[in-house]
Amino acid sequence: MKIMKLKNLKYLFLSMTLIVFNSCDEDDDNSIVSAEEMVEIRSGNANFDKFVSIGASITAGFTDGALFYEGQKSSYPNIMAGVMSLSLDNTMANNYSQPYMNDNIGGLLLGGNQITGPRLFFNGAGPQSLSDLGATPTTEIINSTPGPYSNMSVPGAQAIHMIAPGYGNLAGVATGTANPYAVRVMSSPGSSIVQDVLAQSPTFVSVWSGGNDALGYATSGGVGTLTSSADFDFAFGSTMAALAQVPGGVVSNIPDVTSIAYLNTIPYNAVPLDAATADMLNGGFAAYNGGLAAAQAFGLISADEVEARTVVYGAGQNAMLMEDEYLTDLSALGLPSWRQTTMNDKIVLPAIGLIGTAVGGNPTQINGVSVPLADNIVLSSDEISEARARVIEFNATIETLTAQQGWALYDAYGILNQAVVQGVAFDDYVMTTNLVTGGFFSLDGVHTTARGSALIANGMMEAIDAHYGSNLSDAAVKAGDYPTNYSPDLR
Repeated sequence: MKIMKLKNLKYLFLSMTLIVFNSCDEDDDNSIVSAEEMVEIRSGNANFDKFVSIGASITAGFTDGALFYEGQKSSYPNIMAGVMSLSLDNTMANNYSQPYMNDNIGGLLLGGNQITGPRLFFNGAGPQSLSDLGATPTTEIINSTPGPYSNMSVPGAQAIHMIAPGYGNLAGVATGTANPYAVRVMSSPGSSIVQDVLAQSPTFVSVWSGGNDALGYATSGGVGTLTSSADFDFAFGSTMAALAQVPGGVVSNIPDVTSIAYLNTIPYNAVPLDAATADMLNGGFAAYNGGLAAAQAFGLISADEVEARTVVYGAGQNAMLMEDEYLTDLSALGLPSWRQTTMNDKIVLPAIGLIGTAVGGNPTQINGVSVPLADNIVLSSDEISEARARVIEFNATIETLTAQQGWALYDAYGILNQAVVQGVAFDDYVMTTNLVTGGFFSLDGVHTTARGSALIANGMMEAIDAHYGSNLSDAAVKAGDYPTNYSPDLR
């Protein structure tokens, strides 16, 4: 089978100048990103003496597919803490702590064995792992310094994990009952994140919880678990109830998990074909298309479903072949649940290296063309609707409980939608959701860049100011002080 070269598919990225972020002194583990200019900060009705944060990856400073030192320094709560420390009312300045990784490689070891990999870097054409350059992780979780820390965020955590005892139990990492990042922040094997937060007697907290309750479903192409609204309400409600004793805080809602670069980089019609190849493929699918017509004649499917399932290729760019579990099951007729992708479907980022490749070296068996993309490669339009609806339900709970608590609310959902539709102005930059060039999403397509974290920090401080009468925004950080990429030489 002859298929035209898949231009701009394996690497859909433009060359760009890398911003080198030099490594800082390793002893500076509790350093805080400070505002560019010292200004007189007032706390208003808030108390920033002891600021503690809970959340997952973004809150921890996870970026470019890993947690590493420079990324952690640019976590949005660390940026906020630097501004809060300028307050004349703050009697405990510069007390924000984070469980810093050993290096800028990223990744974790358990007993000397790698359990999570190094960060990504931009190689001039697309994302590439530092492991390809021979870099290996050096952070051993067995040697972790017990918490609690000011930043009690755990990459991968869902809402229920905020209240789950033993989530940071080292003994449970190998069996999958504990999180290796939680091991690095918890005070003891049996404690919970919320317990360790309260043990610090915080005066102000930031909460960004629940994103992974929908994110994992979206990034797995809909084969992962989508937390029920009832389970989320219990978990998030329990967290907020436990934190009610804290004098003040800011809570973020959840962004639309289907709008991330991870799901919006590969176009639905990414397969280029010449006329001869298209004609050959159409001949191969004639029996399948004929079977659909027969199924309609027997009243098994509608004319609309026949149209949706009919596979037709032509010269130029073509939609891809995919499996869709939402189609009527016609397996009794020997017909699989196949159709071509539409602009309403989303392809996961790792498919870059899969689409257009031969299966088992057979030139007639081409992924996404004659062989359908598996269910976990495509988030179908039906699955997108499910994920979006669930996030809206989660956010309704978040907003209600935040208002009842009398805390500030940050609209992460709105800011991501704005970045998607028109971009978000940040000093001299316009932040968009395009991978590599947009500035908002890091190379993994899921988590923010350092500059994206700075944008979030400024937005959260605005929300705090509006609610508590503080003026943190007067010391808003500058976009140009935060990179969008890190050099592969940064180790």
